[in-house]
Amino acid sequence: MDTASYGLSEAAGYLFVPVTTLRAWFLGQDYETPAGRRRFAPPLRIAQPTPPLLSFLNLVEAHVLDAIRRQHGVTLQNVRKALTFLDRERHPPSKHPLAERSFETDGLDLFTEHYGRLINVSREGQVMMRQVVAAYLRRVERDSRGIPIRLYPYTRHRDREEPMAVMIDPRVSFGRPVLVGTGIPTEIVAQRYKAGESIDELADDYGRQRQEIEEAIRYELQIQPGRAA
Repeated sequence: MDTASYGLSEAAGYLFVPVTTLRAWFLGQDYETPAGRRRFAPPLRIAQPTPPLLSFLNLVEAHVLDAIRRQHGVTLQNVRKALTFLDRERHPPSKHPLAERSFETDGLDLFTEHYGRLINVSREGQVMMRQVVAAYLRRVERDSRGIPIRLYPYTRHRDREEPMAVMIDPRVSFGRPVLVGTGIPTEIVAQRYKAGESIDELADDYGRQRQEIEEAIRYELQIQPGRAA
């Protein structure tokens, strides 16, 4: 789960997160001050810094942090401070706090409360943040030990009701996105569709719902420009 497997551009495409954002999360970010140029330390720990490669656990962390960054007032500095606070409150500290099962329970409450104080957000704002992050966490499947084993990335607008039609499992198809329930890469599904096969034909062939085929194709067509880069 912590094997370095995904390049920054590849991971950014899978999660629909800008490459520059992902780079800042895992490699840090330069910024200007009156005293000169400084660098923020990254809030997340990358599996392999050189060349930069993310692990599956890194993907899960980035998926969760994507929920947090969509809230008002997010800065790398405040995220890092909140994660540092979370580490101090838990024993032992974790290399991947956002991917831990405990983050889904008390960790999420601790994080949002402390982060809310940092950015001076209201209690209502904290509740909203917890709800958004919780929706993202529901798309992470864990084993009996609480370790993330599957990620169901959003396929369009990050709507809470979006079907979980695409799956990323590091043990299936080398950790690439697949049509849920099949192990067939979404890339293959999209290729067959572009070659002229209909949605109904593909649904019948793979034994899946029509909507799942549509979501897999939609997802793949969105990430293909980055895949070709």
